[in-house]
Amino acid sequence: MKNYSGEALFEHSHKMHYILRIAAAMCFIGHGAFGIITKPIWCNYFAVFGIGKDLAYTLMPIVGSVDIILGLILLFYPIRAIPAWLVAWGIVTASLRPLSGEPFAELIERAGNFGAPLALLILGSKAGQNFLSGLWSKLDPNPRPTKKTFDNVVLCLRIVVFLLLVGHGWLNLIGKKALLAQYTSLGFPNPEKIASLVAGFELGAAVIVLIKPVRYLLLIFFIWKMGTELFYPKWEIFEWVERAGSYGAILALYVALGKSTVQSRTNQHKLAV
Repeated sequence: MKNYSGEALFEHSHKMHYILRIAAAMCFIGHGAFGIITKPIWCNYFAVFGIGKDLAYTLMPIVGSVDIILGLILLFYPIRAIPAWLVAWGIVTASLRPLSGEPFAELIERAGNFGAPLALLILGSKAGQNFLSGLWSKLDPNPRPTKKTFDNVVLCLRIVVFLLLVGHGWLNLIGKKALLAQYTSLGFPNPEKIASLVAGFELGAAVIVLIKPVRYLLLIFFIWKMGTELFYPKWEIFEWVERAGSYGAILALYVALGKSTVQSRTNQHKLAV
């Protein structure tokens, strides 16, 4: 990673704050929308706690409404407690998938749901701040992290992007029915072959991000992830909104590795001299 310091580092942090904040809020709002429309598969997740279908359908709009309200608060009055809750809530809801009998890949494929708010919290952390006592403080839209804190954010994002790409590649590798249905709806005559190709691409991309992320490749991965999330045959717009943590994490990492305008002006000044 480039050795940023001073204003160059703060410039990147400001952009990353808004990317991660909006992405985390979209996760809440998209997830909440599925509660409002009572997505049937949620019954499986309520069943993990011994809750039957009738009660599950009653609780879904309540859970969904809370998610949407919290997402809106995060957008307009970002207190630290909300992304902290989204980290915990994202891990719990993602874990319910393997607990209800789905592949473990479904959990790690949703790393963006809890990884984006985690990166946002790390980015906005202050030296000497007690985590619990600072939960009700607002996140600064102009964070001024130390170099060490910024590096921790980048490491967090690299791991998150690695996990979400591995998870989705894994699901393609094992031929998840919903993914095969997507490829069929797009007109591919051999969806199994397409799934294998996608798996190879995404697993390779995951390794690149973890070992040595290349900025222009991150832009390709961002466009790929944001575009493919629109291929769901049903409720595609809500799926796209809920998965904002995935492509938001990729975009934030892309920004973190970029050349700042501060550096550009400095280099131009040196050339002029």
